Amino acid sequence: MVSTSHYDLKLLRIFASVARHKGFARAQQALNLTTSAISTYMTQLEAQVGFSLCRRGRGGFALTPKGDLLLCETLRVLGELEGFDRYAKALKGELGGMLKIGVIDATVTDPALPLAAAIGAFSNKYPGMHLSLMIHNLYELQKGLLDNELDIAVGFFPAKVNGLIYHPLYHEQQWLYCSNRHPCFSQRVVQPGYLSELNMVSRSYWPQSELGRHGFKRSLATVESMEAQLILLLSGAYIGYLPEHYAQFWVNRGFLKVLLPAKFGYQTQFSLVLRRGRSRELPLQALRELLQRGKRSVRM
Repeated sequence: MVSTSHYDLKLLRIFASVARHKGFARAQQALNLTTSAISTYMTQLEAQVGFSLCRRGRGGFALTPKGDLLLCETLRVLGELEGFDRYAKALKGELGGMLKIGVIDATVTDPALPLAAAIGAFSNKYPGMHLSLMIHNLYELQKGLLDNELDIAVGFFPAKVNGLIYHPLYHEQQWLYCSNRHPCFSQRVVQPGYLSELNMVSRSYWPQSELGRHGFKRSLATVESMEAQLILLLSGAYIGYLPEHYAQFWVNRGFLKVLLPAKFGYQTQFSLVLRRGRSRELPLQALRELLQRGKRSVRM
């Protein structure tokens, strides 16, 4: 850990803000400093570490390779200090501040994720804490945790990121669907080869290899949210995947149909994710336990 006796924490916080906002000018409002003052502080930090942290010019703002490495360590150090402060306040019984929770979309209908009940119990236990709940895609969730813009996140994460800890919660069932406007809806027998040639909706975070893994050759539409996916499926122009719990309302009313579940169904692993080094913080421990306890109650 960087020694605070040699490095000014104010300079590290300014550096982290400049990097997060991708430039001196963009960081002005967040830091309440002029660009010249920010430049002076950055110069002081560069003098302390002994190398250049960023480049500015016609090509725009960019961290140097060493600056990028120092940023990772800076965020870790600042995160640990913030965690220490929260932990000390919790032990003293003065727990307050803000808890920032991130979750992917289309989870409110999922009985396996008792998020609403867990948040209610958490608020009763920590009435002085302000909660902020944000809906993000999986990349934004992981980035938010790494940048200390989120304290805890829930979702499925195909690619794991260094610096984060993933606690498995449950598996979410995904089925391939078409709507009652699609030609497949009225067909009793549909061949896998025929489906693989149809217009498919893919997820923005899927690489081409993921599309092929599910048995499809191409995608003619891309979405970032389940609501967008549902709209395209209901149009009748595409087939695509949805979580079972999210699609069930439309299936029950005859608007959606599952296609070849034995061939095309799959499951995703949902996890609760924390930044490494924060697992001991009492509020995060409490919310994690409430979610896991709620998950066990749902199964029972």
